[in-house]
Amino acid sequence: MYRHIIHLHIPAFPIAVARVSQPELRDRPVAVAPPHSERALILSVSPEARREGIFKGMPLGKAMRFCPDLTILPPNRNLTGKACQTLAKVVAQYTPLWEPFRPGHIYLDVTGTDRLWGRAKETANRLRREIRDHSRLSGMVGVAGNKMVSNIASKIVSSEGVLDVDHGRESLFMAPLKTSVLPSIGHVRRRILLEELNISLVREVAALDMGTLKLVFGRQAYVIHQRALGIDPTPVYPPRMEPTVAEEATFPQDENDDEKLLGILYELVERCSHQLLSRALFPRKAGLVFRYADQEEIMRRINLPHASFWDFDLYAPLERIFLRTCRRRVRVRFMKVWFQDFWPPTSQLPLFPARAPITEKKVLVTQALNRIRERYSEATIQYGRTSIAHSCKTEERTSLPPYSLISYDNFLA
Repeated sequence: MYRHIIHLHIPAFPIAVARVSQPELRDRPVAVAPPHSERALILSVSPEARREGIFKGMPLGKAMRFCPDLTILPPNRNLTGKACQTLAKVVAQYTPLWEPFRPGHIYLDVTGTDRLWGRAKETANRLRREIRDHSRLSGMVGVAGNKMVSNIASKIVSSEGVLDVDHGRESLFMAPLKTSVLPSIGHVRRRILLEELNISLVREVAALDMGTLKLVFGRQAYVIHQRALGIDPTPVYPPRMEPTVAEEATFPQDENDDEKLLGILYELVERCSHQLLSRALFPRKAGLVFRYADQEEIMRRINLPHASFWDFDLYAPLERIFLRTCRRRVRVRFMKVWFQDFWPPTSQLPLFPARAPITEKKVLVTQALNRIRERYSEATIQYGRTSIAHSCKTEERTSLPPYSLISYDNFLA
């Protein structure tokens, strides 16, 4: 069956969202970048700023010299997240097969919805108008038989329009475009095409034999050739509905002290552990996300060695991947911990106790701490490692003074 894929593209999405609440930013050169350093990299650029020579990834200081009238906005993840939720509510009404590729980019598979919404192009027009009416965000839409072509079509279409690539004409549509539109080529290989092979158009890549393509692209030669012909079998992946237990923290001040960061990590794991305990969930997988001050984001996943919902079991593997990954000499601004893929509950009792005596004491201590926190507040009692973390975090506290436990081992000694 021939598919009908719609790609919704809202250019410079963070800036477009900010302009809804700040109309004075319209028709002005605007960029999004962390404002703390001239070496910070620009994350998003408005069309007005792009015409002044500003581009994504340019250092902030250089951009300000190029365009003294440039308005700099700090990244606002909360505002962008709310806008994404608004878009999701509108898009989900058209099809259950929709994929949030990244903020401001959404794929929709509307195959078989002709009786509901009409042809794919009509659906795209209706979607664009509804988003403009609901959120005052203007987007461009590409319609094609696969994700790659619909994505490219949404980027080259004229403003406020819909570009529909007819079935069977994907190769003709791709042929006159520049090689920069092909995904996964990269700057190095693009330079090889331009300088050594004098190739600048997609049709010239499609005309190369497989031997030449392998010399340039290696194992990706076949995929690149297929994409040059407008072929992309990648399906639209709907949002994951897998249950997740997660906690996150955004620091009021960027931090690079490992002791404080590990304290925050333990506190997040402790909060997740309390949720897992209350719901009797045993996670198989865990993940850690932390974002640097320059907005570079690192995500790591790990399979947990055994089933447990106790914080002292869950923390150790996450500490290892944090220390192994957090190597940059840049301060950290945000951290998130999540747990997924839970073991099914079992009613079978163990024949022999599996825990050592010291582990049993840790369990009793944790249960006692949870009872105190449930009765008073989370900040009433805490471990020494998490109390250090509170020096770089703001948190509501009750009138009761917090008490710190130095460590499990000292407490249990």
